[in-house]
Amino acid sequence: MSVDFEASFRALTGNPSFPWQRALFERFVHPDGDHRFPESCDIPTGLGKTTIIALWLLALAHHSMIGSARTFPRRLVYVVNRRTVVDQSTREAERLREKLTTMDELRNVAGALMALCSRNVSGSPLAISTLRGEFADNAEWRNDPARPAVIVGTVDMIGSRLLFSGYGRGFKSRPLHAALLGQDALLVHDEAHLEPAFQVLAEEIRREQGRFSWERHRFAVTALSATVRSGTSSFSLSAADFENEIVRKRFYAAKRLRMQPLADGTKLPDALAQLARDPDFEGQAVLVFARRVKDVEAVRAALKVSSASTAVLTGTLRGYERDRLARSNGVFARFMPAGDRDPGVRLQTGTVFLISTSAGEVGVNLSADHLVCDLAPLDSMIQRFGRVNRFGDGVATINVVEESESKGDDVLAPAIQKTRLLLARLPGANGSDRVDASPAALSELSREERVAAFSPQPKIPRVSDILFDAWALTTIWDLPGRPPVAEYLHGEESWEPPETYVAWRREVEYVTGDLLEEHPPEDLLEDYPLKAHELLHDRTERVVEQLTKLAARFPEQVIWVVEESGRIEARRALTDWVGGDKKAAVDRFAHRVVVLPPRVGGLKEGLLDGAIAFEESEHYDVADDWEDERGKRRVRLQEPAPPPGMRLVRRIAPLSDADELEPEDGAPTSESWYWFVKPRFADDDGSRTARASELLDVHLEKAGKYAAAIADRLLNPDEATAVRLSAEWHDLGKNRKVWQRAIGNLGAEVLAKSGPQMTPRDITRYRHEFGSLTDLRRKDEFAALSHAQQELVLHLVAAHHGRARPHFPFEESFDPEHPEALTREMACSVPQRFAELQARYGRWGLAYLESLVRAADALASQDIGVPGSPVEEAQ
Repeated sequence: MSVDFEASFRALTGNPSFPWQRALFERFVHPDGDHRFPESCDIPTGLGKTTIIALWLLALAHHSMIGSARTFPRRLVYVVNRRTVVDQSTREAERLREKLTTMDELRNVAGALMALCSRNVSGSPLAISTLRGEFADNAEWRNDPARPAVIVGTVDMIGSRLLFSGYGRGFKSRPLHAALLGQDALLVHDEAHLEPAFQVLAEEIRREQGRFSWERHRFAVTALSATVRSGTSSFSLSAADFENEIVRKRFYAAKRLRMQPLADGTKLPDALAQLARDPDFEGQAVLVFARRVKDVEAVRAALKVSSASTAVLTGTLRGYERDRLARSNGVFARFMPAGDRDPGVRLQTGTVFLISTSAGEVGVNLSADHLVCDLAPLDSMIQRFGRVNRFGDGVATINVVEESESKGDDVLAPAIQKTRLLLARLPGANGSDRVDASPAALSELSREERVAAFSPQPKIPRVSDILFDAWALTTIWDLPGRPPVAEYLHGEESWEPPETYVAWRREVEYVTGDLLEEHPPEDLLEDYPLKAHELLHDRTERVVEQLTKLAARFPEQVIWVVEESGRIEARRALTDWVGGDKKAAVDRFAHRVVVLPPRVGGLKEGLLDGAIAFEESEHYDVADDWEDERGKRRVRLQEPAPPPGMRLVRRIAPLSDADELEPEDGAPTSESWYWFVKPRFADDDGSRTARASELLDVHLEKAGKYAAAIADRLLNPDEATAVRLSAEWHDLGKNRKVWQRAIGNLGAEVLAKSGPQMTPRDITRYRHEFGSLTDLRRKDEFAALSHAQQELVLHLVAAHHGRARPHFPFEESFDPEHPEALTREMACSVPQRFAELQARYGRWGLAYLESLVRAADALASQDIGVPGSPVEEAQ
């Protein structure tokens, strides 16, 4: 039995396949795995690049049917550029999942994918998670490592996690994320020409993993772009594609280009607005591109039309506003194909204008009737032209405004000049004063000339095994010789300046003074991580300018600044951060996350604006607005009673300065603040509190069953046995009086999880996983293992909460019920064991084995107190 490709593809996508899609599927299912994944795919815009998700899904089902699923990656990691505002790839994955669960024609495909999961899952066998947007880190992709999953994220979010860093992540989750993104995964880098440094890094990670014979859980990399920089592409359209009627229609779509010199004394935004108001555009959808954010805002003002007829699209938008734009804006919907629109959106009638920076060039399926733009490097122009008359259904007008001179500090000027000369060479369009800017005409330009007119490449730093080792040491906060990862993601001396993320959280002004000792900010963001919908990002220089305006009004206001290492500076006033030399301030904020209290304001329609005072309508702290189809995933309340289906993860009491809080700030005004999360979305394991208490023996038995079900699908017998036993023994160290008191258990029974009626108590720094190392050595089954298996079990138990990479800190290296000499010897063995195992399994391979134990532990924790526990389903 195998997949009927054409029938299944049509059912999944609603369209017949193009020849290139069938050819790529045939590569994916080829028996010779070394040749399955092209290094690059050069597919023109408008020809369905994102269907690579459907092709991967059908290929995975095929391998499941014929029994070769272990040779094909179960996760597809789709990397989008940070400029991207709307993730077409996420929408594609959503549609595929819906089709899998509703169409009889796909029943065999869904069944083959379901067979890969370690347990029965309700609904679809396909997990979808995005490290931004609606499905932001919803844990589906890491809950069951055997389950097929699509993970979508930016270069920053995916790349930092691959390097064991993870912007905004604590040390506990960094190895987990690196493992599940860097093992058993196909990484597809969309619009790879925009981030050449990351593409080089991904390929280096692939090559580095190839040095370790065990790391056969494939990590493959494919660059996907309509503007490939390299001289050759390993996969592109064939002659058969150009015989296809739809391909020809889109490839030769009528796009009439005219260059318009900027008149002396006329400002660029005014010229763009004037051309956009062309009477011939009446009643149609007009897309306006400008390279600079300030020009986008100026064009909107200069159009002098109803605000209901315009929408602004920039890559700096906060995720909360970005998602609302895609879901409910009637202007934006006019530019989207009917199948991509939210069913509930009401289309804006008449002439509509979408004014965009480069954020609209990639990652969104826009198709305007006409286009007006400034001149940019050729790679940007190709992307812009691809957003007008995308499907070849009419004749589009493209007006390009040429500024007479580029500014002296414009590093893009040489590329823009080359672009101007190349566009002037395009063939005429039917004798008119305009030229042909169709994909076909652009393809006639030589590749060498096209690449020479692209945006300049940054200097790409080289990675090494020493750097990979340093990044993998996740329990060491400050390590000399471990550089920040930003330059390895974007390149050194990039023409794009550094960026900074900004969010608003109430805890910044409530957890202050002595409360910071009891509730360190790192722990607060571990319990309640920053999610993509909370974050906006902008050039660091602009962020500093706006923060300086805020500091003038709130000079003593403390802010949080999250370093790349994960440490948080939470005691410095805003004026101290922005004071002094501007360049020094930019350096202080570059590649960091700034967390502001809502009361300082600074938010306008999803953008940072230091002149804006706090307005409740702007909804600053949106941390609780993280929802799925069943409602909120987490919430912070003043009431101790947990909402249905949630558990307590933190109680903060008392709140300092509570009497001084302004009621309109939406702040808690009582003594305590209670933070609740849905268990399957929590970043902790629920040890301190849960929806119900659970005996230690019961939890360990369940974890072992889950681990067996996962490992048997993914590992050979030796490693599968080690993973199962690690899960069965991982919490043995909880059988200590000091630990039981810490979770509020004063009874005789030994618990793994406390119930909501128990009050958690922080008593010591004792780590139960460290204590487990001594207890498991007493097990007869442990003694019967080979030395290699014993060492692996010891490490997996020690590392199941992110420690032991490579060590336990001195203050945590003790066991109150064992002699100090024994615990010191045990602590000294942890780093050596980590080094030896990493040399055997590789960095991502060892983290992958850790992730399987952690997944089993999480699954066992999630079904506590739930009727019809799924543990019996783990067969």
